[in-house]
Amino acid sequence: MFTLVIPVFNEEDNLVSLIKEIKKALVNYINFELIFVNDSSSDNTLEILEKEKKNFDFKILNNQFNFGQSYSILLGIKESKYNIIVTLDGDGQNNPYDIPKLLEYYNKGDDIFLVGGIRSKRKDNLIKIISSRIANYVRSKFLEDGCTDTGCSLKVFDKNIFLKFEYFNGIHRFLPALFNGFGYKTFFLSVDHRKRKYGKSKYGTFFRLFNGLRDMIKVKKMIEKNKELKL
Repeated sequence: MFTLVIPVFNEEDNLVSLIKEIKKALVNYINFELIFVNDSSSDNTLEILEKEKKNFDFKILNNQFNFGQSYSILLGIKESKYNIIVTLDGDGQNNPYDIPKLLEYYNKGDDIFLVGGIRSKRKDNLIKIISSRIANYVRSKFLEDGCTDTGCSLKVFDKNIFLKFEYFNGIHRFLPALFNGFGYKTFFLSVDHRKRKYGKSKYGTFFRLFNGLRDMIKVKKMIEKNKELKL
């Protein structure tokens, strides 16, 4: 039993094929729910979701304003009915056929509370790949989270633990560090990464790097505070 949460913002051209892939990838699962969180899209995203919902049952949540990816994920998790959460990008670059692999490892019973995907062969432009590698290296060294690709949206994790963390915009990029820093075991698996067919990334490289440095310090303080409370 799990809930798949997918935040979407102006992804009208990617949704039909993504939903078809999800349906095929999860054909062997019965007890799961799918939640799309529409982050106040200005294109036909909502209309397409409502049309596709007639053929494949899922829940649609709508943000009144464009609150961003972290807030959309938080909203979907709060509205979920299962404790196992799976997150996936809505742009089609994550491969839904990797979901069963991550779920299988998560459910092995090794006291693992987060399984994350590692995009071994990125299909982004060179600038984005280089900046991401630098950011991942700095973050991993600073936070000691053992994750080489925290930006991969494909993750499986425990809902109740996630909701214990102090929310901040950008929290979805630091889940491996938070889970690990708060004493919860994590594991990472190589997953497929595909070239974006339609649309473009909604967040600039400089914007991500600037906020990432600020958020790293915030996460470090959260982890240190939690350790002090346990002493």
